[in-house]
Amino acid sequence: MMRRIDLRGAADRGPVDYRAAVPRAELDVEAATHAVLPILDAVRTRGVEAIREYGERFDGVLLDELRVAPATLQQALADLDPAIRAGLEESVRRLRITCAAELEHDVTTDLGPGARVTHRKVPVGRVGLYVPGGLAPLVSSVLMNVVPAQTAGVGSIALASPPQKDFGGLPHPTIMAACALLGVDEVYAVGGAQAIAMFAFGAGDCARVDLVTGPGNVYVAAAKRLVRGEVGIDSEAGPTEIAILADDTAEPAYLAADLVSQAEHDPMAASVLVTPSQRLADEVLLELDQQVHATKHTERIRTALSGPQSAVVLVDDLEQGLAVVDAYAAEHLEIQTVDAAAWAARVRNAGAIFVGAHAPVSLGDYCAGSNHVLPTAGCACHSSGLSVRAFTRSMHVVDYSRAALAEVADHVVTLAEAEDLPGHGAAVRVRFA
Repeated sequence: MMRRIDLRGAADRGPVDYRAAVPRAELDVEAATHAVLPILDAVRTRGVEAIREYGERFDGVLLDELRVAPATLQQALADLDPAIRAGLEESVRRLRITCAAELEHDVTTDLGPGARVTHRKVPVGRVGLYVPGGLAPLVSSVLMNVVPAQTAGVGSIALASPPQKDFGGLPHPTIMAACALLGVDEVYAVGGAQAIAMFAFGAGDCARVDLVTGPGNVYVAAAKRLVRGEVGIDSEAGPTEIAILADDTAEPAYLAADLVSQAEHDPMAASVLVTPSQRLADEVLLELDQQVHATKHTERIRTALSGPQSAVVLVDDLEQGLAVVDAYAAEHLEIQTVDAAAWAARVRNAGAIFVGAHAPVSLGDYCAGSNHVLPTAGCACHSSGLSVRAFTRSMHVVDYSRAALAEVADHVVTLAEAEDLPGHGAAVRVRFA
């Protein structure tokens, strides 16, 4: 089911590009931009009319109203299964704790008498949060977007999720219930690129936002790429992925289940096992045959596991394995080895790291207290997952007295003249004329 990539002895033959050795699914965001650009232009110029047309074309729903009535959100919460509500509430509780701990405060530095610089943290004014509703209603993404935004102090939050034909053109009821649970009452039944355009340009009841966050398909990613600059974005999230670094102390059934859990998301999802143990690799593949056959979304999972983006990678030892997973820079990285915490501490590139046999990625998806909106496609080598910091901005506040300015005035003038910008120097001199 999963192909094997044998990297044993590769380092003996010269430098190895491990990132290229473990390929990913092809996700041509650039090609998708050509399909998305007309949608963005139509929403920019025709607003709600264009959004309704695209909703009918792509979602099979023609809506009279894009915005979901607050009473409808509250009814969805009232109808929610109590067990699901309890799970959401616990997830929110844990996430609020970790978000509060991450919240940064102003830092003031005194550089001398009368010379002060304050590093001020300011929340974004208004955000647009996107929650997918394609193969699965990702209610957990409501929490992962809303809670850090609220903790950061964002004053205005709008959320969009695709209209569902099976639910009368409304977003999935569980998604609406989660919005009501969190006190978000500006919710739109809008999906895909048209939702990103609505956030970026404004349309109907939805005023333009300052920042767009949330995962989506390739067309959502392409739309976010095209509106970057018009608004801020968190990232261009691609298909989900898991990498597992494991040795022969790992439990094959656990590893197989974790690989399956990510493959369940999408036929393009990536599941990668990196191990120096041939025996473990064989046993995991046997486990996969049994588990995939027994699970619900068999065809979707089988497609993902047999695709070029998924593989069992054999390495000489854990040192080489660490180099491989660092180069791969997975969205989710599990470490299931002896001294797992020590190996995890050495990882440089990953969206989130799950340490040991009892920290599966599924835990992070729902109730770990961590955020599951994470960088994909190798972007973990330069980008971070969604957090409170994504919803804040930094600014410097410079407060100098006349005496403090006088202390550095000559330096300012000299440097201004070195850059052939005499007006800069004159702006200082005039204060001491």
